[in-house]
Amino acid sequence: MANRRDSRIEPSFEGAPQARSSAGLSVSEEDRVVPSNRKTSAKRKSSKAKSSRGGRSRSRRGLFGVLGRLFYWCFVLAIWGGIAVAGTVVYYGAKMPAATTWSIPDRAPNIKIVSVDGQLLANRGMSGGEAVGLHEMSPYIPEAVIAIEDRRFYSHFGIDPIGLSRAMVTNVIGGHFSQGGSTLTQQLAKNLFLTPDRTLERKVQEVLLALWLEHKHTKDQILEMYLNRVYFGSGAYGVEAASRRYFGKSARDVTLSEAALLAGLLKAPSRLSPARDPKAAEERSQLVLAAMRDEGKISEKEQRTAMSAPATRAPSYWTGSENYVADTIMEELPDLIGDVRGDIVIDSTVDLTLQKLAEQSIRRLIDESGKKLNVTQGTLVSIDDSGAVRAMVGGYDYSTSQFDRASEARRQPGSAFKPFVYMAALEAGRTPDSVRNDAPIKIGNWTPDNYGGKYFGKVTLATALAKSLNSVAAQLTMEVGPGAVVEAAHRMGIQSDLQSNTSIALGTSEVTPLELTSAYVPFANGGYKPEIHFIRRVATAEGKVLYDSGGGSAPRVVKPEIVGMMNSMMTGTVEIGTAKKAAFAWPSAGKTGTSQNSRDAWFVGYTANLTTGVWFGNDNGTPMKKVTGGALPAQAWHEFMVAAHEGVPVRPLPGTWKSTPADTIVPDEIPSADNNQPAPVPSASVGQAPSAQVAAPATRPPAPVRAARPAQTVDADELDMPADDGTTASVRHPVPPGSVGGPLKKRQTSILDIIGGG
Repeated sequence: MANRRDSRIEPSFEGAPQARSSAGLSVSEEDRVVPSNRKTSAKRKSSKAKSSRGGRSRSRRGLFGVLGRLFYWCFVLAIWGGIAVAGTVVYYGAKMPAATTWSIPDRAPNIKIVSVDGQLLANRGMSGGEAVGLHEMSPYIPEAVIAIEDRRFYSHFGIDPIGLSRAMVTNVIGGHFSQGGSTLTQQLAKNLFLTPDRTLERKVQEVLLALWLEHKHTKDQILEMYLNRVYFGSGAYGVEAASRRYFGKSARDVTLSEAALLAGLLKAPSRLSPARDPKAAEERSQLVLAAMRDEGKISEKEQRTAMSAPATRAPSYWTGSENYVADTIMEELPDLIGDVRGDIVIDSTVDLTLQKLAEQSIRRLIDESGKKLNVTQGTLVSIDDSGAVRAMVGGYDYSTSQFDRASEARRQPGSAFKPFVYMAALEAGRTPDSVRNDAPIKIGNWTPDNYGGKYFGKVTLATALAKSLNSVAAQLTMEVGPGAVVEAAHRMGIQSDLQSNTSIALGTSEVTPLELTSAYVPFANGGYKPEIHFIRRVATAEGKVLYDSGGGSAPRVVKPEIVGMMNSMMTGTVEIGTAKKAAFAWPSAGKTGTSQNSRDAWFVGYTANLTTGVWFGNDNGTPMKKVTGGALPAQAWHEFMVAAHEGVPVRPLPGTWKSTPADTIVPDEIPSADNNQPAPVPSASVGQAPSAQVAAPATRPPAPVRAARPAQTVDADELDMPADDGTTASVRHPVPPGSVGGPLKKRQTSILDIIGGG
């Protein structure tokens, strides 16, 4: 057995001592089904040697392998990503209309309103400003916008890959959306065609439209469209609207610091608006200036100068009283030309110089006396003889209240309504020299007291109007009938509904300052009622006339002799009556008015050139502190009219009448107050000779009214109404009992009957 074991042939392994048998058969370690766990010391030494010699090379080969695989998979992903992007673009692009149908939408029409001398009053429309050419606006504006919004604007093709990549990296690192990669072209595309929704579809469409814009338009055209349409906050679209809104100037005159502020608003127009947060707007403008310096658009000196400019605080709303006029014009415009389909220019009747004078006068008086006299609001309306409104101030400050008190607020005119009472009496046959007894009077249960309880006995109508005596006005209303007074007021220009009762003599029916002032115009122009208007002409931006007022003719509403008498009487209001503070070098006339408890104070006066009405009061109807029409309103009127007539040749008031009082004053016989039966003409023995009823030649100067007797000046504008319980009630709308102003008995009534309440 031993020999047999010794003669057995064992397989040998490569590298083993018995490498080969005599038959030449051998296997290696790899040939074993289950490799041996035994390792020779030589092999271990050999492995260690190889490892030490080739470690570095295997490490190098492994690194390159990783990079290669990374590059490979990135390439694969890029291909698939490109396919996905292309598919997305095709999908959302297919949902858009054909590119051949794309066109730039029209910019929202701008309505430019200018004064009689061509100065801008206001811009109206969706944009709030006209379009300005790139070459017309301040060069700082486009430079500032490009520096902060799209510094590679002139080099990219509508999409900025560098800017987009930078924004993506910043957003990924920050973990939230903080930067956008949109170019100015993309922003314009979004503003022109798309909604601001942050969706994939909108972004794809934005890119396609940006490429189309770059293909169809030059860079300058794209930039000009962008600057004239982009939103700058506070309701301003476009650089012109924004410049007017924040700086009160055209975009043509914007400085470097102002341009930087405008450019800074584009990031967050509402939040950064200087009308809301001037400090934030200023900080943002500093960044814009730094960006302009980095881009070489400005020098270091220019940057320092601009940064030293103080922060601009804009009013919270459009300011300036001319905006009241603009709002009124916008209300009238549709009736004149219909829908506005393109940019138009409106030539208004307003004189901007007079408008500013009126605004300054109203604001100054309220600033000086408002707290002391409890006055918060005032209006002024000035109209020339043709009916053209030359100035209209609708309140103390347009930026804080856009409600136009001049054309919309109805208030009690008080004694400023009395001229229509006296005009009706003159038309019924009375004259300025007719006499009435100024004494306490009772009409039914109503007792219209004079202001301060002062009475003057027998006075002429001229004196009664100059002194604004309530009792005489009530008597005249009873004589001619309230209906005649209402008819006269409507004929002259009052449009509001008027209560046909005796208390109308004291101005208890409400009217607007605009219509009350317009109703005095026939006194100033000789008896004609022109159409009150704010618009002279409307034309397109190219000059095509869409509307022209053309002047036209005004109907006569008052006879010349009545105009002469009224002007003679109302001249006395300024010379010796309640409006002496209004007097100035020109022949002028008018009437004061004060409603109950000084809730409203008026003065409406006129020369042969202008008719101007002034009102002071409070929106909530609270009483002022003893403010009458002869105080603040007369002062404001005086300031305005003196400035308005500077350098203008003096003209007398139309019509004249010469007072010829008799030696003995005999009251007229008081006729029936039945509205259907006019009062008879008084006899020649009452107040004047028969020839005095005919108006004197127009070339004669108006004679001053002489009072029938010396008297203390009073303002009889106050009205106290009796309450049901017999006490004196202070009410906003005093209404006399039903018996007052209703159908009266058809009988002759004496003055003693009226005084006694019969």
